[in-house]
Amino acid sequence: MVQATVGVGPWTVLAQGLARQTGAGVGWVTNAVGLAVLLLWIPLRQRPGVGTLLNVLLVGTFIEATVTLLPAPGSLLLRVPLFAAGLVLLAVASGVYIGARFGPGPRDGLMTGLHARTGRPLWQCRAAVELSVLAAGWLLGGDVGVGTVAFALGVGPLVGWFLPRLAPSVVASRDRAAAAR
Repeated sequence: MVQATVGVGPWTVLAQGLARQTGAGVGWVTNAVGLAVLLLWIPLRQRPGVGTLLNVLLVGTFIEATVTLLPAPGSLLLRVPLFAAGLVLLAVASGVYIGARFGPGPRDGLMTGLHARTGRPLWQCRAAVELSVLAAGWLLGGDVGVGTVAFALGVGPLVGWFLPRLAPSVVASRDRAAAAR
């Protein structure tokens, strides 16, 4: 998605803005942000797992490697479908790894934690997180494009659709916990 250059996800906009402020690489900032986001889990009573820690360590590392090693595709006719495929793949991957119960990634943990604490639909929680992060990243100087807006508005509904289908027991247990409050 980064190499498609039609806009990046809101978390990458935040990482770009922070990278511009600090001089660090976007991937390394992504890892640091993932670690910092875990502090937001405390009031949500989220618990990290092995998958959470691997997400913190590997997502940014793979971003750093990808933008360093892979050339950007030239044609817009190739870049737009690559971006769209990346967005759908991210939503599918969220359902798969959350469903494996090894712990959500830091960003997904915000979504599932807010869902469990507020009872709001998953897609609304994800959209609120993404739009907040997008605003902060843009103010810090991160790049915003058409794809960024598509990501911010589309990832919540996509994850909200895939997660119950790929991890129904996780969603059901969170729904029961939210109803008990």
